[in-house]
Amino acid sequence: MRVKGSHVIFSFVLLVTGFIIALSYQFTNENNPGNQLSNSQWRAEDELRNQVLMEQAVNRSLAEELREIQNQINEIEEVVANDERLYFNLIEDLDRLRMVTGSVRVKGEGISVTLRDAEYVQEGENPNNYIVHEQHIQKVVDELLVTGAEAIAINGHRINHQSYIHCIGPVIEIDGHVSFAPFEITAIGDSETLNGALNMFGGVVDQLLSDNIEVRIEKRNEIVLDPYFSERG
Repeated sequence: MRVKGSHVIFSFVLLVTGFIIALSYQFTNENNPGNQLSNSQWRAEDELRNQVLMEQAVNRSLAEELREIQNQINEIEEVVANDERLYFNLIEDLDRLRMVTGSVRVKGEGISVTLRDAEYVQEGENPNNYIVHEQHIQKVVDELLVTGAEAIAINGHRINHQSYIHCIGPVIEIDGHVSFAPFEITAIGDSETLNGALNMFGGVVDQLLSDNIEVRIEKRNEIVLDPYFSERG
């Protein structure tokens, strides 16, 4: 087959046209708005991921700060609680000290112990062996204190840790106050405990009875004792 000049020209035109079409397609793909949008979205997502990572880092930091603050609050609360316990313990100790020293008026349940001279003295016996002496009162007072009595009075006269009981013939002097029989010893405390301690086998009551002292014990729901120092005044 003989190639004509028109065929060569036509082939050249097709070649150029194909090249132009290919170049146009490539140019179109490179400048396609859809591709540009995808790149923009990728950059936006990348920035968003970075922001999320930053926020997570900030949250972790804040969470750590919160834990530290909570630990500090717990330490402060523990210190405050200890201070409150110490404060209340000091108040309780102070109240007990005031009760022991007799500087405040107190009231509460307790017992009343009445000691009387014997009504009958056997003929030929020494009458002095049938009356209440200081050691009898002191036995009762000591037992009540050991058993937990919070406050004690003898014939209405409040006593404290410095009180003295002295026998002068048929009378007894308590911190300068002269008292006559019968002697009523009142004590504030748990009435069951105080009564049980005095009445235990071989205890104070048995010893007093063996000394010919009449003893009567009464449990009371409420006993009121005035301050010690007001009596001294």
